[in-house]
Formats: sequence, C-alpha cells, structure tokens
Amino acid sequence: MTDVTAPMYGSAWFAALDDGATRATGLPGSLRYGATRLGDETAAVVAVVPDPQARFGRARHGEVGLEEGYALARAVTDLVQRDAGAERRRPLVIVVDVPSQAYGYLEELVGLHQALAASTNAIAQARLAGHPVVTLVVGKAISGAFLATGLQANRIVALDHDGIAVQVMSKQSAARITRRTIEELDRAAETVPAMAYDGASFARLGAVSELVRPERPADPTAADVAAVRAALERAVVAARASSPDLSSRLESDGAREQRAASRLVRERVAAAWDA
Repeated sequence: MTDVTAPMYGSAWFAALDDGATRATGLPGSLRYGATRLGDETAAVVAVVPDPQARFGRARHGEVGLEEGYALARAVTDLVQRDAGAERRRPLVIVVDVPSQAYGYLEELVGLHQALAASTNAIAQARLAGHPVVTLVVGKAISGAFLATGLQANRIVALDHDGIAVQVMSKQSAARITRRTIEELDRAAETVPAMAYDGASFARLGAVSELVRPERPADPTAADVAAVRAALERAVVAARASSPDLSSRLESDGAREQRAASRLVRERVAAAWDA
C-alpha cells in the first residue's frame, strides 16, 4: 500500500544533482534521466518520480511499474552500449524514493514481474560491465521497487532523516501481516535492526557505504548537495577499486556484526558446493 500523503524527495534531489546537459527522449514522465558532475567526470543520473499523468493509475505516486521498469532498462542499456568501447565507463547514480512496485490487477496480468526483471538485469549488467553504479536513497526504498532499482548498485549512499524508509513492505502493510500495531513494530525495531525502517538502522546491516545528514532533505541546500556529491564521488572511487559483484555488503563491519548468520550460511553452502 502506498501512502500518497507522505512527502516525496526524489524529484528535488534529481533536480539538485542534474546539470541539465543530457536528456534522453522517449521516456515516460515518471522517469528522469540526466547527468551530474562528480569530480573530474560526468555520471548519468536517473530517478523514478511521481507522475499524475501516468498511463497506469497504480504508478502515479512514484511506484515502479510497467513503464518505469522497461524505460529504466532501456535507458541503462543505452548507457552501457554507448560506453562499450570506452576504457573508463561512466558512473551511474540512481536516486531512490520509491514507495513500492505498482501493485494492480492489470500490472500483474500484463507482466509487472518482467518489467522489474528487465530493470534489475540492466542495472546488474551495467555494474558487471564496469560502470560504477551508486544508489542514493533520499526517501522510501520499499519492496520490489528497491530490489529492481537501487539494490543492484555497487555502493549505496543514504540520507539520514525522518523521511527515510527501507524495508520489504510499507509499515502499514507489515503491521497488518504480523497482526501488530505500528507502535509494536517500532518497539521491536529498537533491538532488531532488520525490522527497522530508518536509514541509520539499514546502514547498521552493512549495505550502506555512507550516511549523509542533510539540513533540508525536501529542499536541499547548496551545502547538502555538496556533501552528497562528495559521498557519491567516494562511492565511485570505492566501486572502481573493488570487485563488480556485491560481496562488499557482506564484508563490511556492519555485516560482520549484524549479519553473522547470513555470512555463516554462505560459507557452509560454498564449502558444501566445493566438496
């Protein structure tokens, strides 16, 4: 379930980072594609944003739906193809503020899973082809919408403010499924980071390379933008210096502390596989 009254941050941060020099044609109004300067190079920057005029009603509040999945896949694939012969592949920054995938009878009937698989595959292929892919979580990063976009990045940078929410489903949906009140979920999250929604708790799990605390998350100041650009630059450098896979998320200090069981399972599966 999408909370249409909640503030959205993706459009503001895309506008703050985009230099206006690059425009892709033929994309839906819900997908922004531009360029941003990071140090001595130019990175592509994309964001799924609300579009009240979207063809599909379930994708008018920032959800990732049929058009968004395929359009994002097309934009990223085009970037990979244009850089195919380059010695140094351009970075890709994905600005994330997505409340969910676009649930709906029509979406499921036509093949929402295929659209989300297309964007997932395109971003993963960009990462494996040598493009440093960095996600910037500025608001919500919920469910399949996050899985099919920002979770495929080499590095994740997240803002730290009250509007951040990272989870497999919205808090309202989680309360219904678990038959708990939202207050009970919040109390449980105080001792179990995996149940929490805030950016700091998500960072404790080891997937976030850097947290940035903005002064004005919904209307970023020049200092906010400068701090985020610096964090994105550091993430690009780190991505280029390490493996293009996602192993860094299990090797971080946070993962070693909070995801010890996940690490142990993977070690035992690998040992059994090689035996």
